[in-house]
Amino acid sequence: MVTVDELKMKYPGAQAWQMGDSPELANELAGLIKKGIKTATCGSFTSYSQDVSAPRMGSYNIILDGQNVPACVIRLVSMRLVRFCDVNEEFTRKEGEGNLSLEYWQIEHQRFFLREGHFSEEMELIAEEFELVEVL
Repeated sequence: MVTVDELKMKYPGAQAWQMGDSPELANELAGLIKKGIKTATCGSFTSYSQDVSAPRMGSYNIILDGQNVPACVIRLVSMRLVRFCDVNEEFTRKEGEGNLSLEYWQIEHQRFFLREGHFSEEMELIAEEFELVEVL
């Protein structure tokens, strides 16, 4: 099994992190990425502004599963600022979750942002698109 340190040598500057806010969700999202279904994600602009290690355009990211084991490597190819209320169905399909509908995305992401501590229809998000570089 390849380690995070070995991957950081192969992809200098790469950050290692889990998607989601639970081990179960991290496993689910890493699995969707590995299958090529999930090619996008988002986070609150507020969280990104406070995170000095937030992903940057062109950066490589080591996605960890729920047990903190490297699952895959992605490369960030697009970032844009968008309000929650302006997210469209095209983006929700790229997120690859649930039934891929805008309604599902809105319900689940509202729940996620409330668990994170803040939600508003007008809140700004960083919408990221990425490409799968390596499945581990």
